[in-house]
This record gives sequence, structure tokens and C-alpha cells, in this order.
Amino acid sequence: MEFEESGIGEECGVFGCVAAGEWSTQLEVAQILTLGLVALQHRGQESAGIVTSNGTTPPTYTTLKGMGLVNTAFKPDDLLKLRNGNLGIGHTRYSTTGISELQNCQPFVVDTLHGKIAVAHNGELINASALRKKVMRHGVGLSTCSDSELITQLLALTPPMEELDTPDWVARIKNLMMETPTSYSLLVMYKDVIYAVRDPYGNRPLCIGCLVPISKLHSSGAGDTEGWVVSSESCSFQSIGAKYYREVQPGEIVQISKHGVKSLCIVPRPEGDNPAFCIFEYVYFARPDSIFEGQMVYTVRQRCGQQLAIEAPTDADVVSTVPESATPAALGYAQVSGLPYVEVLCKNRYVGRTFIQPNTRLRQLGVAKKFGALTDNFAGKRVVLVDDSIVRGNTIAPIIKLLKEAGATEVHIRVASPPIRYPCYMGINIPTKEELIANKPEFEDIAGYIGATSVRYLSVEGLVSAVRGVTESQEKDDRISSNTKTSRLGHCTACLTGKYPVELEW
Repeated sequence: MEFEESGIGEECGVFGCVAAGEWSTQLEVAQILTLGLVALQHRGQESAGIVTSNGTTPPTYTTLKGMGLVNTAFKPDDLLKLRNGNLGIGHTRYSTTGISELQNCQPFVVDTLHGKIAVAHNGELINASALRKKVMRHGVGLSTCSDSELITQLLALTPPMEELDTPDWVARIKNLMMETPTSYSLLVMYKDVIYAVRDPYGNRPLCIGCLVPISKLHSSGAGDTEGWVVSSESCSFQSIGAKYYREVQPGEIVQISKHGVKSLCIVPRPEGDNPAFCIFEYVYFARPDSIFEGQMVYTVRQRCGQQLAIEAPTDADVVSTVPESATPAALGYAQVSGLPYVEVLCKNRYVGRTFIQPNTRLRQLGVAKKFGALTDNFAGKRVVLVDDSIVRGNTIAPIIKLLKEAGATEVHIRVASPPIRYPCYMGINIPTKEELIANKPEFEDIAGYIGATSVRYLSVEGLVSAVRGVTESQEKDDRISSNTKTSRLGHCTACLTGKYPVELEW
């Protein structure tokens, strides 16, 4: 709930499409790219961009970029400029590095010795400063402070042993991956192919879908393939008529062309290191209908709520939530606790920015301008309010006050994730350590600080168990912990524990 006003940023979203079969294609690649980005809008609202190619030799690249939401950045007439594209990549941005200006909008396109490449990136390089110096020592100037431009320029450098007339893009990508271990999911477009790349730690998500005729969308088995798409989240597939195919594995380089999908190689992690998929994708960032690691985000959030009810039970009458993203967790809490789930607030979705200047009366009304209390559901009752997280503590307090004034006798806060204590340096914009409520003296009595009857968080161990789909006791069982599905999983919990998967370089 608090993320809207907390300053936590939803990273970025990348999306690509390649038409199958003979070109020129009848597939509306530009429209598919646009709809794919709309489905990833929750991952970034600052800017959007699309680059398409006709795939010929030499190819013609067409670029379209704009500030704001996808529907604002792209006008119908603008999309006509992209109509001859047979493949393309797109990006929707929330800046973690670089200011919010059109020059930082992705995808980036640069000329190389062997022609143009276009690059879209989700993540943040942990050794960007050292890499900038290395690029500049090669005589390359950088026009932005974006990590994504840095990646593009690194790919443009000729790697050792490459033949002058034959670019080895796999070698170039592998060279990049050896230079920086994390964090990135990349789409690299060159001529008639898209390379989908995920860093060796798998910190950022990336998955592949197959475009099929609408009549075959819900049928089982393989059908006619109209094209291939690649996306930060699988939630984008339904809106464009694509079937989920598979994830790009950590460290994998996948080539996507009109001929299909081909895994080229997997760059390994240092020996002994586990994967480090961002656990906050499950907690908050991803859409509930997305699939990661073979499981739907909605189901994982529901398990978080169930685990929270086990760890932090309370005497109450009803369970509810305010943020929609926490609804699965609240339902899970209700299932285990046996308490009924009810709606307690109705949100006014149009209050947002207003031309009405705030005065004393409006300031005193506070959240009452945004929410209406459904008093019949909780008046005279003890309420458990399930939330995603409490970041600064500024937003939840007025909600609690509103519920109490509307008749709730008690308001217990249950948070379906552990306290956020540390900043993220791998693609999420989290407030400074000093701004986080979990690091302030007020956290010692956070219930009193925000006006709640009680406050309890899900433990780190409980969150990991919920994400992995096994109980803590099962994790300790040798038969389970040696299971392939369990042992191959690994998650980054740095913002919760301060334990980063790699050494940070600044």
C-alpha cells in the first residue's frame, strides 16, 4: 500500500517480439509491442520506447520514444511509423540511475563496426562506476548516466579474438557477463534476431511466450506459431494472445528468430554461489497473474498470508486489506485463522492530482478524501489489516485512524513480508537506510507510533518458505532439501537481511 508514496520504484519492464515465418509479416509487431508494454506498465511509468527492425541486411531501425505512460507516450499515428517492423523490442522505465528525461529513455540504439544494435535493460549494474572508466579509456563517450547505455557501449566493443568481418555477438554478450555479474535482464536486437539474456544470478525476471492463433490460445498441445515474445513478466502474454513457453534461465543467452527459440549457452556463476532472484518480485512488484519459477505470484502471496497467520495469530473478528496487491495474502491469512475476509474501505480512484488547492479542512480530512469506510463490515469489531510492507510509516497511520473513528474497536496490522532495513543496489529504488521506519527508534514501538493495537511482520524464514512452497520443517528434511526443485532455488533477500549476493563495487 505504501509504495505509491514511499519512493520505492518498480524497476523497469522489457518486451520483445519476433514474427515467425516469411517476412514481410502480416503480424502487427508494433501493436503487440505496445500492448506488451501496457501490461508491464506497473514496472515503470516515467517513459516508454520501442525500436523495430525490418530484419533485412542492412536493417532499417525505427525508433519511437516518449515520456509518461505508454498510452501517453505513443499516439496511434506514431505507431504507423513502426508498421514495417518484423521484429522489435520495447521498454517501460522507472529510473534507478539517471534522471527522468527523454535522453535516458530506452531502448538505446548505437552504431557498431558491424551495424546497429538496440538494447533494452532491466536492472542495475553493481560495478557501473568501474565499467564507465573502462569504456572511457577505450575512447567511448557516454551521453547519459544510464547503466543501459553503458551496457550498449560495452557490447559495441570488439572482444579479443573476434574476426574483423564477422561479429560474434554471443562472445560479446558473454564478455559483458564476465565483466559484470548482476543485475540485468537484457534484450539485444541485431539485424534479424533478438538475444534474450539473464544475468548468472537470475536477479531480474525474463520469460518467453509463443504467439498462436486466437482459436488455439486455450487449447493444449502445440499449434501454429505466429511469432515469439519475450517479457519481464508472463502477465503480458494473455493480452496479446501468447502462451507461456518458459523462463530464461540464470546466465542463459537465448536467440529468438523467425525460425524459433534456441538456447546458445549458459554462463555459470562462481562455484558455490546460489541463484539470487529478487524475492520482492513475489512480495510486491510483479502482477499476481505472473509466473516465476513455475509458480503463480498470486499463490505465493497467499502462502505468505498463511505463514503469517501461523507466525502472528491474534484474537480478532475480521480480516481485510487496503492495497489490492495484498489481497491474496489477506485471503491466505483468513484461511488459516478461520476469520472472515471483508472489505473495510472503498477507494476513490480519481482523487489523485486535483486542481482544488488544499486548505485546512481538506488537510484535516486526510485519507478520507481517498477512502470511504464500509462501516457495516467492521463497526464494533476487531480488525486484522494485512499489508505488503510498512516502509516509512506515514501512510498506514491515517488508515488506522480512519478505521477506528469509523467504529473498529481494535486494528491489528499484519505485514506479509519482513521489515525492509537495507537499500537495494540491483534495480529497485528503495529509500535510504535512515528513511526506513525499521531503522528508526520509533520501530521499537511501531504499534504506538502508527496507532495500531499490534503490529507483526512475517519472518525472513517464513517468507523464503512460502516462496519455495515448502514448510520450514520440510526444508530441514534431507529428502526434501536434496530435491532438485528445492535445491536449485535461490533468492536475494538483501533489502531484508543486508546480505547481498555479490560484493558491491562503488
